Order: sequence, then C-alpha cells, then structure tokens
Amino acid sequence: MFGRVRGWRRGWHERTKLQRIDLYTRGTLAGLPWVFLVSWGLLPLLPVLGEGPARAGLAVAFFAVNTALCVLSNRDLGAAFAHHRGTEPFPMGRLRLPAALLALLTGLMVALAATADLKDAGLALLVLDMPLAFAIPYVLLVPVRTYLVHSAGYAVVLVALLAAVGVPAGLLFGAVLSMLVAILLVLSSVRPSAWSMSVMWQAEEARDMQARLAVAEERLRFGRDMHDVLGRNLSVIALKSELAVELAQRGNPAAVDQMVEVQRIARASQQEVRDVVRGYREADLPTELMGARGVLQAAGISVTVEGADGPAGIGAPAAVQAALGWVVRETATNVLRHGDPRHCSIRLTRTRGAVVLEVENDGAGAADPLGGGGDGGGSGLAGLSERLGALGGSLTSGPVGDDPDLFRVTATVPLTASGPGGRTASDPGGRTASAGGEHATGDEHATGVERAALGERTASGERATPSAPPASPSPAPSALPEER
Repeated sequence: MFGRVRGWRRGWHERTKLQRIDLYTRGTLAGLPWVFLVSWGLLPLLPVLGEGPARAGLAVAFFAVNTALCVLSNRDLGAAFAHHRGTEPFPMGRLRLPAALLALLTGLMVALAATADLKDAGLALLVLDMPLAFAIPYVLLVPVRTYLVHSAGYAVVLVALLAAVGVPAGLLFGAVLSMLVAILLVLSSVRPSAWSMSVMWQAEEARDMQARLAVAEERLRFGRDMHDVLGRNLSVIALKSELAVELAQRGNPAAVDQMVEVQRIARASQQEVRDVVRGYREADLPTELMGARGVLQAAGISVTVEGADGPAGIGAPAAVQAALGWVVRETATNVLRHGDPRHCSIRLTRTRGAVVLEVENDGAGAADPLGGGGDGGGSGLAGLSERLGALGGSLTSGPVGDDPDLFRVTATVPLTASGPGGRTASDPGGRTASAGGEHATGDEHATGVERAALGERTASGERATPSAPPASPSPAPSALPEER
C-alpha cells in the first residue's frame, strides 16, 4: 500500500507542470458526474426505497443506469479532449450506448415521477443530475450552437413527458429551471477548461518548435562557419597539391616548397577549426547565470544569485568561468526536470586558492534534482566531473543536513589548477578541457619524420636546407608559421 502511494507521488513529481494541470483538469471533469450521482442523484431516491417493491425497483434501476452512464462518460472523456484539441477524431459510434442509456434513464425518471411520491426538491435534483454524465463529453464533440439546440430539444421532450404523466405545473417549472442550470453548468465549466488546456498545449508545442528551430539555426550557423574556415583553405590545398605533383613529375625541387606550404595551410586550417569548435562549445558564466535565472523564473521558481559580479564571478579566470558555466547550465536544467522546487539559490564565493559554486533548491523530496544521486550516477554529473577534473576541481551533491527536501550541488575549481600542457587556469594562453576538449596545437601533430623530410622554415618564411638527423630521438618543434 505504502509502495503504491510512493509510486503515485513519484509519478506526480515526474510530470511537468503542464501535465499536472492537464491531469488535474481531466480528473476534475471525470469526478464531476460521480459527485452529482452520490448527492443529487441518490438523496431524492432514498425515501422512495420504503414505498414498496415496485417503486424501490425503479429507484434502484435509475441509480444503476445512472452509474453506468457515469462509467461511459469517464471512458469517453479522454477521447473527447483529444477530439476537441484536433489531435485525434472521436468515433461517434461510441455515443450510441450512452444515448440509449440516457433515454432509458429519462423513462425511469418519468415513471418515478408518475408513481413515486417525489418531493418538490427531489424531482428538481434528479432532473439536474440526469443529463450531466452524457453532456460532459458531448459538449466537447459538437459546436456550442449544436449543443444548445440538442439540449433545448431534450428539455422540451422531458418536460412534455413529465406533463403527460400529470406532474403539477409548479414542479414542471422547477424541472425546466434545473435543466437550464445543468445545460449552462456543463457549458460554462467543460468548454472553458478544454479551451484553456488546448491553448496551453499549443503554447507548449510552440515552445518546442521554437527550441527545435533554434537548434536548426545554430547548426546552420556552425555549418556556415565551418564552410568559411575550410572552403578557401581546402581550395588552396588542392591547387598547391596539383602544382606540387606537376613539379615533382618534372624533377623540379620547388615541389618541396609547395608541399611545405600545403602543410602550413593544413595546420592553420586545423587550428581554425579548433577555434570554431571551441567557441561553439564554450559556456560563458555570466550568460549562463542570466539564462538560468530567466528559465527558472519563467517556470515559477524564485531565484537568487550571489557573487556573480565579484571576484568569484566575472573576476575569475576565463577557464574557471567556462567550467562553472557548464555547472550552472546542467544544474538549472535538472532543477526543472526533477522535484517540485519553489526557490533556487546560486552562490559564488572565492577562497584563497579556489572558486566555489553552490546551487541549492528545495522541493527535491524523493526525487534527485540531478537524476543521479549524490554519488554522481547521472550522465550529467559524470560530464561535469570530467570538466572540473581537467582543472583539478571537484563536484559534490546531496541533501542538505537532515532535510531531504533541500538539495545542494557544490563545484570547486582551483584558481591555479593546471590542465594538460602545464597551463594554469589563469594563463590566458592555456587551452582547457572546458572550452572544447582540445589541447594540442597543429604543430604538435607533426611528426619528426615530416620535419626532417620537409625541412624547417625560419621566421622569415624561407626554406632551410634539411640537415642530418638530430642525435636526440625527439625532434625539434616545428617553426612553420600559422595563419591566424
């Protein structure tokens, strides 16, 4: 029992806010006919149960048919919602059985009015409850004008039948008022609720489409950048390679110069591609803080950011800011995905040799805000740990104290942490894993065999005469200039 309750609670927290509103709206409309069944549809029948077997049988039959109609109403409500939103057509054949039950229910009520001693309020309540179960899904399937015309026709038939069995004029007037209230109640509650949900789902779909368009636009931009970087250089490489082949076939030593130039352009292109990818992947800390604040506030979560303008924020080295920017991006995303937070605080502090970022939110409950637990089991945490590990940093997460509802993620990045190549985070010339995951320059990819075969260029760009192989097995670094 408790496990099932926890499962329901977990399922509720895993839903988005829009999905929760949708579930609440559908549940309310589904429960509406049942509330009226056990109140307005049952209380007037209780006195009739003591008036003899025939009248008691009519009352029991009336309640049983009304219950079956409520069951069919709940069955058809989801499909009626989908039909109203235009996502799936409703099979109108499914209305035949509810319509037949409504006709049978009407006949039973007329029989009760003719034989049983219904009180004035009892008849009015039965008339008020009787059409609700059928009308709730039906109002979503037809236009408002059609619904009103059909409801008016049904009301006329019902009043005529009641008048035919001798119901007094005062009770007939009460029945007419009850039918009018029932018609307007369904129209004013169900249609606006369905319209509101349709608008919210359309807005959600529009946001999804906007996100997809933004991704497609970014892909196009990245493709344009890559074309601008590589298009010209590849054309030059092709031309110079063809020229080198022709010169080599003629035995002209200038072919070596052409291939050295091809090598230089290839290395320059390689570095330019790295620069493009690095700029594409980098996460800027001020931008990420601003984006996290906007996204969380748009989701109804209050946000406080401390220390962004101080030495731990914009005053931190670029590599540290980039690494912490990824932490802000990942934690803000997962705060939205998990739990039901109401407040999120982001604090940046600077100790003697490190920058510390803390992201704390409430509403965690049984759900892990990062989806991976405190041990870093999630893929997002693993990626963050790798990025911070490249700078010698660390990442911890877990509940705050004994309060399971409060969750905190702490990222620590040393200011003097060195990445590959011995560069420190504060060295502007260093390349870190947080930027793009690349550390080696184009010159570091050239082998000693290539340098010995092609020779080395001096700073002036003239080709030097190849010398004998060096005594050391490690070749000297290439002095080829690179295009910037």
